Amino acid sequence: MPHHAYFTPAAFRFWRTLAKHNNREWFTAHKDDYERHVREPYLALITDLQQPLAKISPHFRADPRKAGGSLYRYFRDTRYSHNKMPYKTWQGARFFHERRHEIVAPGFFMNLEPDHCWAGGGLWNPEPDVLHHIREFLADNPTAWKRATRSKAFTSHLTLRGETLKRPPRGFPPEHELIDDLKRKEFVAGADFDEVFACSAELLPWLVDCFRHVAPMVDYLCAVQELEF
Repeated sequence: MPHHAYFTPAAFRFWRTLAKHNNREWFTAHKDDYERHVREPYLALITDLQQPLAKISPHFRADPRKAGGSLYRYFRDTRYSHNKMPYKTWQGARFFHERRHEIVAPGFFMNLEPDHCWAGGGLWNPEPDVLHHIREFLADNPTAWKRATRSKAFTSHLTLRGETLKRPPRGFPPEHELIDDLKRKEFVAGADFDEVFACSAELLPWLVDCFRHVAPMVDYLCAVQELEF
């Protein structure tokens, strides 16, 4: 079946204009634009990712429900933030493990934002106990980590990203062969793409390839948490 585009430049115009008028009155007046240019095409893309994602791993879900599914909420949680703007000027989606409610689990992700689109996988900002457990697992299982993240298929398509420590974490030898990875506070890898590509028919097959390339690292993180992949 030939691929088709899901998004148009109107989605990015919507976010750019929202950034200038980030208030309830403007958003309410333009809610139809959000539905037509952002949410509906996003949900269609998520639906079409179900089958290819299941081939990568049967334990991850592309859930096209409007609420509680793969699509992140469009409004911000401002309770603990100095930034009180009510709406996100981007839209993200996560493709989660079936046991995410039982245990902290890695996932696959994508994000569309003016001047910053990307997709990938991994585990964002784990709690301290989970982070320590990941580091211990890395220290004890370096070969599998290197196999997952240093293959040509991985390094030619993806980059590891996220916050890192400046010094080795306490309890881990600075001479460890994976010390740069042990310094990581997040274990995420991904690839960037531009708005023109986001609006092209190549987006879906590219996302599938991206998730396939990052899958060995997600598999490794599942092993850390004793999750099926």
